[in-house]
Amino acid sequence: MASIPDAAWQCPASRPYICRIMSTPPEKIRTLVFDDHAELARVVAARIAALIRDRQADARPVVLGLATGSTPIGVYRELIRLHQEEGLSFAHVVTFNLDEYWPMQPEAMHSYHRFMWENFFAHVDISPANVHIPDGRLAREDVEAACAAYEAAIAAHGGIDFQLLGIGKTGHIGFNEPGSGAQSRTRLLPLDNITRRDAAADFFGEEFVPKEAITMGVATILEAREIAILATGEHKARIVRRAAEGEVSVEVAATFLQTHPHTTLYVDGAAAAELTRIATPWLLDEVQWTPELALRAVVWLSLTTGTAILKLTQHDYAEHHLSSLVARYGSPGAANGEIFNILGAKIRGRSKLPRGKRIVVFSPHPDDDVISMGGILHKLALNDNAMTVAYMTSGNIAVFDHEVRRYIDVLERLGTSGRLPAAHVRTLAGSVRTSLAAKQPGEVDSAEVQDLKRIIREAEAVSGIETAGLDAASARFLNLPFYQTGQVKKAPIGPADVAIVRSVLEELRPELIFVAGDLSDPHGTHRVCKEAIDRAVAELWPERTSAGRPEIWLYRGAWQEWPVTEATWLVPLSQEELRLKIQAIFKHQSQKDSAPFPGQDDREFWQRVDARNKETAAQLNRLGLAEYYAMEAYVVA
Repeated sequence: MASIPDAAWQCPASRPYICRIMSTPPEKIRTLVFDDHAELARVVAARIAALIRDRQADARPVVLGLATGSTPIGVYRELIRLHQEEGLSFAHVVTFNLDEYWPMQPEAMHSYHRFMWENFFAHVDISPANVHIPDGRLAREDVEAACAAYEAAIAAHGGIDFQLLGIGKTGHIGFNEPGSGAQSRTRLLPLDNITRRDAAADFFGEEFVPKEAITMGVATILEAREIAILATGEHKARIVRRAAEGEVSVEVAATFLQTHPHTTLYVDGAAAAELTRIATPWLLDEVQWTPELALRAVVWLSLTTGTAILKLTQHDYAEHHLSSLVARYGSPGAANGEIFNILGAKIRGRSKLPRGKRIVVFSPHPDDDVISMGGILHKLALNDNAMTVAYMTSGNIAVFDHEVRRYIDVLERLGTSGRLPAAHVRTLAGSVRTSLAAKQPGEVDSAEVQDLKRIIREAEAVSGIETAGLDAASARFLNLPFYQTGQVKKAPIGPADVAIVRSVLEELRPELIFVAGDLSDPHGTHRVCKEAIDRAVAELWPERTSAGRPEIWLYRGAWQEWPVTEATWLVPLSQEELRLKIQAIFKHQSQKDSAPFPGQDDREFWQRVDARNKETAAQLNRLGLAEYYAMEAYVVA
């Protein structure tokens, strides 16, 4: 395997402490880490553009292997920009897509054929004749021959010059599920249950996800002359480490990329979080100690040894490669005391929380507020803050059809009893029932049904914040345009979205805003909403020191929790406060029992909240700090 060049040492600006740790990184795949998802996309797109231009100079075509999914969309958008603004031509580019669901019609909403044309091909000057995507329409008996023809077509074009990949939770590349060997070729194969569960959000339910797919094989992928594999988000951190640092295994197809001499793994900071050089760099070589890194190291040592921070000894530090940290402080006691005090200073009860402030809570969906920060919402309301909860999207696609039918039944009964105009109710009910009956799985709802689903979630949101101690007037429903596609796939953030967020900030002039910082939601809405807020804040307050700029607290909870080492503030919750928070979550009945978009965790949202908030408190207890019933965590941006 080729040695990893120095360029692998691209370190996020927010974590400079990882940059001086060893002469050779531990990853077996060249790995680049980026703070910003957009920058990652620009770098990958620039590499593709450079390859295209080099080949154009020699009048030679470029053969690209392409992937679908949310991760490469940023690359495709940047390539489109380069085409439209800088004249990058795709006239002599040939493409082969990795995979396609089977069976699948090309015009179907979830077809990768449709995905590629909507997100890339239709916006550049590529010839349709140069586009190759596995055909999901084929009869089973015809698939094998078609797969052989796909392999032959790749070979006839001289092989793939640049292969773009994502990585699934199982470590699959393409749809090469666990068990896929290094010699596998393009073929039809059954999808792993985990893969199907991950795709459930796109299909409005796991039962609608195809059970099979056509995919390039591992051997086909490895024959590409250059490979880029992309991963973003906290939920990819574990599999990124396994792929980059683990042993090559048929159980994780991505590990075969370790054998390829020209593979680069492009990851954001969240996806890189469990890489050894970032998570525990002191295990590899001497490090340049910073307060942040010292905090992480001592907490890790305490949890690893099962010893409270104030009881850690010289022996504990020496046995775990941390003698240099003791030397920095002069003694174990000095190190222990400082870290203990740092952690203790993070704890903020109600008396230390804002009082009498103008506060805006931005909630991407109508339940993120109570799921992630229901405890502090209650405390802030008690502290007489002027509270506004701005719900950025309607969340209507996350309402099951049976919920609409239930509400329609209530209206019909009210009409029958004479409490509502019976004729109007019959018309509405008939229209809605007809629309729902005619709709195919995954199809977009009618405007009427979308509106009903929006109203359901708005009513639940108001009930949720009232349970937390706020009044109904505290709710604002922004209905950002990017979300209003009726589909899981949303439009890019645009000026209209930013303008709406900006108008809220201009009107309310908050002193503190809360923003969703859990960016691993299965549909990407949290990430897009944060982008809209970031852009609006930057327009109003260009500098962090700009007068009137609000303080920004990032919350998590729906998908993961902030680690105690990363959290700026830890807010204790009593048993009663946690119970109240869960009651507020219960008000979101359309998301109860079986949420349409559960993500990687099979538990209900209230169960996740109960476990995570209790675990944060329990971890502090194990570290030797005061014992609390539960805790929420926040990061000041």
